[in-house]
Amino acid sequence: MPLNYIDRLTMSFPLPLQLYLGLGARFYRADQPSTASTHVQHSLNPHPFLRISCIVTIISYTSSLLTTQPILNLPCHAFMPSNLERQYIRLEVISGKNLNVPSWRTPAGIYVSINVDSRKHWKSAVRVLSSDCSVAWNDTVTFYREFRTRSKSSSSVCRSPEVSPRLSLEIRASFELGRMLGHGELIAKLRTSWDELLHHGDEPFDLSFPSVHGIHPSLTLKAALVHACGNEDGGQLDSIVYSEIGWRTYAGHTRFAKYTRSKSVSALNDTVEHFQFVLDKCPVGHPDHAAALTNLAWARLRGYIHKDFQDIDTTTSLFRDALALRPQGHPDHPQSLHHLTSVVNWRYNYQHTPADIWESARLYHELLPLCPEGTYLRSIADNGVEYVICECNNLPTDGSNEDIQLRWIVLELCPLGHQRRPRALDGLSWALSTRFRERGSIDDIDESIQLRRDAVSLCPEDPAYYLNNLAFSINLRFNHQDKSHDLDEAISLHEEALLLRPVGHASRDTSLGNLGNTLRTRFEYHGDINDINRAISLSREALTLSPPGHPCRDTVLNNLALALTTRHDKLPASEDLNEAIDLCRESLRLKQHDHPRRHITLHNLSAALCSRFTEARKNEDVEEAIDLCQQSLAALPSLHPDRYFSFMYLQEAYLSRYQVQRNDTDLSLAVENFRSATRHPTQGFPHRIMQAYNWTFNAEQHGDESALEAYATFFELLDTHLATRPSTTSRREAATAFSYARMVPVNAASCAIYYDDLPHAVELVEQGRGQQWSLASRPRTPLEDLESADPNLAHTFLELSTRVSNAAQGCAAITDRAAADRAAVEYRRITTRWEAAVTEIRSIQGFSRFLLPPSYEELQAAASHGPVIILIASIYSCGAIIVPTSGEPHHVPFPSVALADLEMLKNNFAREIKLAGRMDPTEPRKDLRVLLRKIWDEIMLPIVDVLQHDLKLRRRSRIWLCPTAVFTSIPLHAAHPFRTKEDRSGQESCLEELYVCSYTPTLSALIRSRQMMKTRATPSFIAVGQSQPGAGQGTVLAAVDSELELVHKLIPPNVKFTTLSGDDATRAGALDALQRNTWVHLACHGKQDREQPYNSRFSMRDEPLMLLDIMENNVPQAEFAFLSACHTAVGDEETPDEVIHLAAGLQFSGFKSVVGTLWGVDDAVAKYVVEAFYGNMFKKKGVVDCTRAASALNYATNTVKTKVPLEQRMVFIHIGV
Repeated sequence: MPLNYIDRLTMSFPLPLQLYLGLGARFYRADQPSTASTHVQHSLNPHPFLRISCIVTIISYTSSLLTTQPILNLPCHAFMPSNLERQYIRLEVISGKNLNVPSWRTPAGIYVSINVDSRKHWKSAVRVLSSDCSVAWNDTVTFYREFRTRSKSSSSVCRSPEVSPRLSLEIRASFELGRMLGHGELIAKLRTSWDELLHHGDEPFDLSFPSVHGIHPSLTLKAALVHACGNEDGGQLDSIVYSEIGWRTYAGHTRFAKYTRSKSVSALNDTVEHFQFVLDKCPVGHPDHAAALTNLAWARLRGYIHKDFQDIDTTTSLFRDALALRPQGHPDHPQSLHHLTSVVNWRYNYQHTPADIWESARLYHELLPLCPEGTYLRSIADNGVEYVICECNNLPTDGSNEDIQLRWIVLELCPLGHQRRPRALDGLSWALSTRFRERGSIDDIDESIQLRRDAVSLCPEDPAYYLNNLAFSINLRFNHQDKSHDLDEAISLHEEALLLRPVGHASRDTSLGNLGNTLRTRFEYHGDINDINRAISLSREALTLSPPGHPCRDTVLNNLALALTTRHDKLPASEDLNEAIDLCRESLRLKQHDHPRRHITLHNLSAALCSRFTEARKNEDVEEAIDLCQQSLAALPSLHPDRYFSFMYLQEAYLSRYQVQRNDTDLSLAVENFRSATRHPTQGFPHRIMQAYNWTFNAEQHGDESALEAYATFFELLDTHLATRPSTTSRREAATAFSYARMVPVNAASCAIYYDDLPHAVELVEQGRGQQWSLASRPRTPLEDLESADPNLAHTFLELSTRVSNAAQGCAAITDRAAADRAAVEYRRITTRWEAAVTEIRSIQGFSRFLLPPSYEELQAAASHGPVIILIASIYSCGAIIVPTSGEPHHVPFPSVALADLEMLKNNFAREIKLAGRMDPTEPRKDLRVLLRKIWDEIMLPIVDVLQHDLKLRRRSRIWLCPTAVFTSIPLHAAHPFRTKEDRSGQESCLEELYVCSYTPTLSALIRSRQMMKTRATPSFIAVGQSQPGAGQGTVLAAVDSELELVHKLIPPNVKFTTLSGDDATRAGALDALQRNTWVHLACHGKQDREQPYNSRFSMRDEPLMLLDIMENNVPQAEFAFLSACHTAVGDEETPDEVIHLAAGLQFSGFKSVVGTLWGVDDAVAKYVVEAFYGNMFKKKGVVDCTRAASALNYATNTVKTKVPLEQRMVFIHIGV
């Protein structure tokens, strides 16, 4: 910054700020008159610009006794022998104004000195200068003067003629608040007499001094004679003692002031010589060493500013040494901080070393709290802070920890209301987003987004700039987490920013390019051709605004190339691909080899070349693609998130070459890069999950043995990703983003079966199918064993689990985007502590697998009361795995059944159930019987053969069915041969005649229910019915009330029974009923939402009771629920092979045994099933046992064959223990 610019700059600031910025600035300054020629300027004729204020009071007292008080002795003229008299004068120094320091140094304080003769002087207190260059002292001193009187007679006294003695008033700047070196710098001096001071009477008056820098200082004084001595207020008088150190310091200040006025190098040299002499006389350990260092440093700094000295580093060291001698708590610590900020600011101004301006920011951060508002030092510091903030905001960010820490400091220097706060917020946000792009920490990008939301909310100038940057950060998070609302918000913000940058706006090209990028991303996810076409159009317009030589042309070329490649991948067109390759090459030529974003263009060119190789089979294309990826890996640090893309594109290149040339080495290299990409820790989970899925697919397709590793990697990544989502609905939203992978659990099991690893197949299918439930149930983990091993840790874990659960529910209720972001950050903070507690628990002997995916040995506990049959429907094979009570699992293949056959069977069932619902109850269901016979012959009969012959399972034993994928929509329990035995001895037995069938969503759910059976509460039964649901929730159910009465009659008298119906059967009432009772019968409309399963609901009087309500209603004491409602056990279509329905939700909330329905229930005939069920359930009087529910349902459906049509008997299923 040229010096003449600073001169002009300081003139636009108030005087206090000029004092800071104008070090050595060339202002017009009036010369100060010499002391010898100074005359009194009374307040009656003040200088029109500047005055200094003091009050002088003079006290008169006559006595023949000499006082011992420290009162100044004023000599008087005696003309004849007489009695000695004293006159007391009280002088009040009230205040001063316009107190500019001649050298422009920032004073620590200002004081007034009064010299009455060559031996004595009085000093006021050193007071801090205010921002308006004024000081308030309110100090008082009492002087006396003596004279003799001669008596003419006994009645009269003759006083000697008075000649008023002269005195000198000085205003001085002290550069130390603590111990003062010398007497500081003289600001102004005035000689006057006591009579002139007393001339103003007993009123305050202003006394104007000669000008300093063209402005006259003044004191407000008050002087008065007083008639009583009593010097309680009086100040102490000091003897004037000559000191060489003091004299040389004073001489240095005087010559320094002259240098400031005249820029005379000789005056500067004299100043340095004097101050160096003083420093030599005050070595290390001397109490004035810090002050001597500071004086010398200031002289050298001024010389550096005016380029009379070159060595700024030595000057800086002097200031540092002085600060080291004045630590926190020292009265001059703030001054030394200010001195150091000044020198590093000037060094930065000339040398532009970022470390200097960052150091200055840190120093100001420490200094400002030590400078009270309204002080001169604060005004100087505020002005310096403005300079530092501006310079820091203009520095590039590198995303380092130090960079972020310092930008936090800059933000703290810009409190709310500060004009530069938006830029400070944005600067910190850039630093955080840069670190996120390099390291991948989600906390960084969340913080970046919140800061930019704050900046936008301040309505700054150039709102498009801040909208664009906010959209940029949100888009980064979308690329990391795949939250669809982030992408929508980013597009909306970019659209808004583009509207604020019309044709002709200097930054329109930026908004065009950024909006094009987000539209291209949305096309990749949703496939709307309009998005990609518009993205290309916007990118082409941006390119026209970035001609050769434009600093951003390389980026615009890359963005257009990427859009063209993306369109080609979905809508193959060779012209798009060739143009993209040409654009990438031009972009790469414009980027230096050390360009921080060069690797992006390398990736994009590699992808385009690989695509062209796949089409044209030119080997040079794929070889170049591989080389480009290897270049990008060499250029990126080991933990840079974008190394993931290098691995990904390398994998694609090797796999493409393998598919053409069939070289096994290429397949091995592709697998190795799959492995590296999925394990790259700083890349977001969505990308890594997608890569893991691609790995499973390609390993299966090409018969590579890494397939099982790929599946395990997929589940591990998906589980960790879902765990970062705070609420049940947000986890499901995250899971549905991978709907393409809904078959992965069964495909993984099929793969393990292929490799003859049945225990691993059970583990994989359980892990893949139970993620939603297992994540939701983590805060509800039973802790009995842990409490025995470490009660304190168990208590900590329980407390943190409660906080995680509460935070999750809080996140689910937030609709404001900014508030949701803050809640997500808090959720992650709590879950981090929760995960640390889990890690500590796993270190305890016997708890190494605490909350980890269960092993086969752990899962086999689900079969403790009977075998569990997992039915697997995969594109690779269909079959079943039987988990016995003990021993190895059994595989039952279905050789004649393919996935397509099961899909057809499911659709045929859905059609026949609808048709049967319109038939007369007595009409035979021939087509339905054909379908049930198919289930028996092709699916259940092979399973029964293993149960009977291999496991020797006795007739009427309990079995549990655990269907997957399409099997969840097929009524397996109703499988029936519907034919006569070969020996004509009767009908062949159906499944429900052979065994008592139950279902379980997962093996873990069954284990969890059995664990909660350890503690049982006193049974209480409530029947909830709603025959007239609220508007839009369904039609009137005429038989509900009679069903409730029927249930009441069938419940044993020893069980507490209540009914909730009509207007009382509300959402809140039903929730309360579930909470307070252990047994529940629910008769109402039920609706399964197959697209949004957590919106599945029971119809109530006011509003529906939702599945989410039930899941959040933790009732560990609950035992049994009968859901006499429609569609309560039908699963989800979107979530990857999960079973999410109302019955499973009740089981999750705590009900161990649940009767649900697969499709619509006819309430006119349901009562027969209900009556038979409860009649059998409580046939042993006084026994209330929920584990009998499966047998009771089996009995009921067989008993009512003549009264209830087939589809209404098989609609009911049992879930749980």
